[in-house]
Amino acid sequence: MFIHELKGWPAFEWDDHHITTLLARVRHRQGLLCGRMSALGFDLRQEAALRSLTLEVVKSNEIEGELLDKALVRSSIARRLGMDIAGLLPADRTVEGIVEMMLDATRHYDQTLTDDRLFAWHATLFPTGRSGLYKITTGQWRDGHNGAMQVVSGPMGREQVHFTAPDAHRLAAEMSAFLHWFNTPSSHDPVLRAAVAHLWFITIHPFDDGNGRIARAITDMQLARADGDPQRFYSMSVQIEKEKQAYYNILERTQRGTLNITDWMVWFLECLEGALQQAEVTLASVLKRAAFMDRIAGIVLNERQQHMILRLTDDFFGRLTSSKWAKLTKCSQDTALRDIQDLMQKGIVTKDDMGGRSTGYVLKDF
Repeated sequence: MFIHELKGWPAFEWDDHHITTLLARVRHRQGLLCGRMSALGFDLRQEAALRSLTLEVVKSNEIEGELLDKALVRSSIARRLGMDIAGLLPADRTVEGIVEMMLDATRHYDQTLTDDRLFAWHATLFPTGRSGLYKITTGQWRDGHNGAMQVVSGPMGREQVHFTAPDAHRLAAEMSAFLHWFNTPSSHDPVLRAAVAHLWFITIHPFDDGNGRIARAITDMQLARADGDPQRFYSMSVQIEKEKQAYYNILERTQRGTLNITDWMVWFLECLEGALQQAEVTLASVLKRAAFMDRIAGIVLNERQQHMILRLTDDFFGRLTSSKWAKLTKCSQDTALRDIQDLMQKGIVTKDDMGGRSTGYVLKDF
């Protein structure tokens, strides 16, 4: 049996003595992080929030096996936040929809979560009405016309069923109960409510697709309520993606267990603690980037150079070569080399010392 089939569902319970110390540690880290962020200037806070939101969107989709262009996601978020950043790129409908959902969840965290709001989120995730090659029902609960909603793995004919969601005819009542709980004030710590909300929604699995991403958006919405701040400075999805197999394992064990979800609560809090630790790394990177950008302020750069400097200061992967520059900026190899040589003359870029068949370049003193 799955937990949604148990008598008493969804009356979750957990053992407080197993999580009290861990919860206190997480709340302490949250307070320290929020305090450090409040001491920063507006621009640095915006940059830190931009970086965290970008990672949240990219990694939430990566958990589902969908890869998004990080630069497009960053550009979409920056435009919606009204940030004046050079080198912004136009994003496609898919990226814009995912960003729109995440920003609505976090920037309007204090607004009521309704079925219509969830339908709008779902529709933005699938603007074509398809998930890959398959047509799906968007903007409404799944109707069950394709049979039971199951999470399976393995080859056809030998599939392993990891989870079977509630029947479609139960969804209206199930979601009504969930939304009533989510919108009703409670004496429970809001971080614990984030953990419960994530598990509860993902167990109902109310949509044909996109349930994981919407569950993580709901989690971020509740964590914003816990912080009392629409700006996000840490990303649960980054940490979940790092621990993806453990995430799926604990969900399966919990959904096949009892209504005592202590193990899930512990896992969620430990994951959140990891996300907060990673936020400290992100903050250090933001401060380092700000110092570098201050150093080169006033130097005239073309649009391609501005774009590449932004990428190089934002977790650029691999070596920078003239061919990679040409590919990323959609220019010729000769133009790329001239751009790089100009930056070298201006003291912004220098050759790396790795050697090899192609010359590599790095930002100087970064």
